[in-house]
Amino acid sequence: MSSALDLSSLLASITKRKIFVSYQHGHDQGYYDALCKRFCDTFDLVQDNSVDRLIDSDDSEYVMRYIRENYITGSSSTIVLCGPETRWRKFVDWEIKATLDKEHGLLAVRLPSAPLDQYGRWNKPDRLQDNLDSGYAAWTTWGNIWEHPQVLAQWIEYANQRP
Repeated sequence: MSSALDLSSLLASITKRKIFVSYQHGHDQGYYDALCKRFCDTFDLVQDNSVDRLIDSDDSEYVMRYIRENYITGSSSTIVLCGPETRWRKFVDWEIKATLDKEHGLLAVRLPSAPLDQYGRWNKPDRLQDNLDSGYAAWTTWGNIWEHPQVLAQWIEYANQRP
């Protein structure tokens, strides 16, 4: 019995986690491209599919179902790259909601371009903020994962273990 457990542990450590990446394509494409290039050997990052261009609908229920079925299902977590326009992007919000509906890990990454408000807080989508406040979502900074690449794997595992 222990050899079967050892084998499953080994296979789990070899398998790449599939991660969905949510971001605002107009401003943050360069960060997404850099993330994919740097971490392509570590994670199976979902291909760049600008959901808002692929789904020609403003019906939030339809869009969230489409996102869940075609992007979130099969992944283990979602990374939200938070830049200057992320807070106001409805598709990013819907991708966060679809992630929560699947009870997947949720990790926010503050990009260097993300503005701070008058109180020194960075702007992020309200649904993301609510989940950070409740302790469900986790967050880190771009600089942290860029300078210490092994930290991203730790953050993803941490996010996946949140209650």
